[in-house]
Amino acid sequence: MSLRRLAALLGAFALVSLPAFGQPAAGSAPLHDPRIAGIVHSLEKVRNIRETGLSPDGRQLAWNVSGDGIELAPLDDPSHPRHITACAAGESGLEDGLAWSPDSRHLAFFSDCTPGRKTAIFVDDPASGAAPRQLAELNGYAKSLQYSPDGKFLSFLYVEGATRPSGALAAMKPPAGVIGVEGLEVQRVAAVDAVRGILSQVTPANLHVYEYAWSPDSSKLTYVAAPPPGENNWWVAKLYTETVVPGMEFMEGPNKHMDILGPTDAKVVFDPNTTPGPLHGLQIAVPRFSPDGSQIAFIGGLMSDQGSTGGDIYTIPSQGGEAKDVTPNRQASAAWFEWLDAHQLGIAEIKDAQSHLFVWNIETQQESSEYNLTLPASVGAGGLMMRIAVSSSNNIAFIESSFEHPPEVWAGDINHLKQITHYNDDLKPSWGRSESVTWENEGFHVQGWLLFPANYNPAKKYPLIVMVHGGPSSAVVPRWPSAGFGGAPFSALGYFVLEPNPRGSYGEGEKFTQANRKDFGYGDLRDILVGVDAVTRKFSIDPQRVGLTGWSYGGFMTMFAVSQTHRFRAAVAGAGIANWQSYYGENSIDQWMIPFFGASVYDDPAVYAKSSAINFIKDVKTPTLVVVGDRDGECPAPQSFEFWHALRDQDVPTQLVVYPNEGHGFVNPEHRIDVLERSLAWFEEYMK
Repeated sequence: MSLRRLAALLGAFALVSLPAFGQPAAGSAPLHDPRIAGIVHSLEKVRNIRETGLSPDGRQLAWNVSGDGIELAPLDDPSHPRHITACAAGESGLEDGLAWSPDSRHLAFFSDCTPGRKTAIFVDDPASGAAPRQLAELNGYAKSLQYSPDGKFLSFLYVEGATRPSGALAAMKPPAGVIGVEGLEVQRVAAVDAVRGILSQVTPANLHVYEYAWSPDSSKLTYVAAPPPGENNWWVAKLYTETVVPGMEFMEGPNKHMDILGPTDAKVVFDPNTTPGPLHGLQIAVPRFSPDGSQIAFIGGLMSDQGSTGGDIYTIPSQGGEAKDVTPNRQASAAWFEWLDAHQLGIAEIKDAQSHLFVWNIETQQESSEYNLTLPASVGAGGLMMRIAVSSSNNIAFIESSFEHPPEVWAGDINHLKQITHYNDDLKPSWGRSESVTWENEGFHVQGWLLFPANYNPAKKYPLIVMVHGGPSSAVVPRWPSAGFGGAPFSALGYFVLEPNPRGSYGEGEKFTQANRKDFGYGDLRDILVGVDAVTRKFSIDPQRVGLTGWSYGGFMTMFAVSQTHRFRAAVAGAGIANWQSYYGENSIDQWMIPFFGASVYDDPAVYAKSSAINFIKDVKTPTLVVVGDRDGECPAPQSFEFWHALRDQDVPTQLVVYPNEGHGFVNPEHRIDVLERSLAWFEEYMK
């Protein structure tokens, strides 16, 4: 499997609500359930639209469908799109990374339809109708393609010679050699000349870059970066600027590499680790220069995973200085934004577990009444979380999906959006309807999504499965489910499914997101239990048949919850954490723990012990299935071993399934079906 294909699969499984998948264990696989096969088959019918891009003049719209190339059409007449691909007839490949030139005359994209299946950058000229031309072949992993504002360069994030996608979701390389020193793969900003295709590495070799943006005059970059290893150090990343200047061309090595950009002058303009005030020790994302280049805005807040963004929007002078919160006290979590002019931002935020798109005036601190839209659905255009494609004509485009409606492209004026694609119009949910449910607990407003059983009959009593999302800085926002473990298959098989957003989640403001710091498993669990009581009182749920599951943070919550309460009859813990003290020294991302626990385990072991299920293991009575990947760097397999071993020693019904060659996000489709079958069998056995 190519790096681009692997990254495409992982892109669907961010920690926001990571599914739990698995591999059959020899001699213990559950019987194949024909009901599950039917549900999975129906979910596999969906045509997944990976991204969409709107030309700067707002007249042309492009989108791609996984494995089927790129479609391009006029926005005012999208019914007969032109198919664009670098693949030969009868060949298929991964083509993505849509990037429009500033003059709207060219569309660039990545494609692996090359000899040797190496990723290359291709450029299409829509006016000519000719096949796209190859601009540059790459040797590594690339993403986040964009033109410089002057149109002279195509830039992207690049790991030259990569052996795996960047980030912590992919399976970690087996440990060998000098750990933490050898084999580091550094992601940098690279650029190619938009005419000649000559490649330059732009940012320093000793900085791993996570996100970046150009200044309006194309003279500078701003980026969020940290020293390698990149999967670990995002939580201590700083904001940089760097001047981009023409350099001397020179020959280097057998490949005759030609450097067309000069040496770097990378400068730290904001450091959350040293700044006083509310951003001290927190995370930053989505840096953006203001239209005149005098300011840089970014999102700051408590974030548990790079790419899962939420917080307030701050501005600083572009030369560096004090950060100013320009969206203070919002009961929501900004995930993406763009400058519209010197005073207005176009923002996409999670608000009460829905997608809220609006224009915000940073001077008056008011929302626009003209451009304001709330959707009970997930939105995004590919790339950064909740990114919206925006044009100078005020048209927008995005991909929308919900529990009820599969993904399609929507575009137009925010008040007159129209559905552009119709790939999935014939698909109907095989699961039950959804409903937003809310409750109050300890001064917090808490929300969750409740999926009803298919063919719901209020005269009957149904079992309930509580599914806790990953993160914890994340939220369940309605989206069409993938073909794997999740709430929809259980709903289709006759269960109520509650997907709560307890304290620590996005969508209710920074105070709510930060409310579980140094308190994992306590206030958040109380929020969940109050939610369980609320829905069992209101709906036809059997309170004696309630199960619990989750992945990553949800896996931890599953392990910890069964050590604190006997409320749940059965549990399935995916990639969980049983012992925060040992976990600190086992995982590949220990830097994430400092903002949440306040200190390292060596400085304050008690705060880690307090939330470790292993310290309460003698109180566990709940039958628990445990699943994990053997190359998981975020929640390593020893944590699952430790929990399973302890339950077995206490004679609690348990089973551990370890899945070879899988990381935190699983990629083998057969594994998804297996874990779904195992989990269903587990819940049905212990929740009869």
